[in-house]
Amino acid sequence: MPLKAESKLTLAKLAELAGVSTSTASRALKDNPLIKEETRTRIQALAREHNFSVNAAASRLRTQKTHVIAVILNLIDHTEQSVSDPFLLKIVAELNKALNAAGYEMLLSNSFMASDDWASYFVSSQRADGIIVVGQGKSTEKIDKAAAARVPIVVWGEPHTKADYPIIGGDNYAGGYMATKHLIESGSKRILFLGDPGHAEMEQRHKGYEDAHRDAGLTVSADYTKPIDITSTAAYQCINDAIKQQGLYFDGLICVSDMVAFGAIKALKERYVGIPGDVRIIGYDDIMLAELMHPALTTVHQNVTMAAQLMVEQLLCQVNQQPVSSQVVETHLVKRLSS
Repeated sequence: MPLKAESKLTLAKLAELAGVSTSTASRALKDNPLIKEETRTRIQALAREHNFSVNAAASRLRTQKTHVIAVILNLIDHTEQSVSDPFLLKIVAELNKALNAAGYEMLLSNSFMASDDWASYFVSSQRADGIIVVGQGKSTEKIDKAAAARVPIVVWGEPHTKADYPIIGGDNYAGGYMATKHLIESGSKRILFLGDPGHAEMEQRHKGYEDAHRDAGLTVSADYTKPIDITSTAAYQCINDAIKQQGLYFDGLICVSDMVAFGAIKALKERYVGIPGDVRIIGYDDIMLAELMHPALTTVHQNVTMAAQLMVEQLLCQVNQQPVSSQVVETHLVKRLSS
């Protein structure tokens, strides 16, 4: 039965009549697909029955916050890297803690599942108040498009990149430089770089790799750079192929992730190559398994806990229309037995 004419139906009252929360009622009136179709239909029917203006509800909704932040794992095309990657899981876990501490929930997605228009899909549809992107990838087209739509957005990537949005990340150049310098000082002179410099983060690590050689008075051949996928499978295949074709012509490996290092180690061990006696290896990310490997993996550590806090802070600054800036988090070499 419709309410009496003198009673003005509010969104809260409509939600009460429907037996749902105010946010659920609001999303149902916007036909948000996150709400079950049956619930949307029922709430929209109640609104019509009581002459409640759906347009007015939508207008009010634009001023409301969902207290949800979308976290997108920006996986590149043609990669076997997945959401099960230990480093990605590490970042996601830290982001979840930082968001919860700020009173927000996390909506996890990836670049394969989300539409190309992240601003519309996540923010305009009121699935989320803002977007955190994990990884710049080889192209920032989708990120740039979302930023151009003026939605709150922050990226984990190469913080020295010029961009119209804040980027949080480790000191990739320093990481590549200190890792290579350590191998050279330990006696390695023929060092391969396993990773694709086409990624912004990997590009800076590769520059550090090259400069460390130059500063040591060493030349490095272009074919010592192996632009492989960021997976253990790709590294395993790369090392196998290299040894089959040219023998053991290298004595050091700089790997752009610990998972890449694990694949290389597997290939070397199967050929009874000594680590670090014959080949010294350094990974990147310092995931939990790095210390448990045999031998324990020397790796570059990035302060992911601090990074997650900074990403959330920078995103909420945008939500609250405050100034933002890119930030570099502390990065250092963890020396273990593999080097």
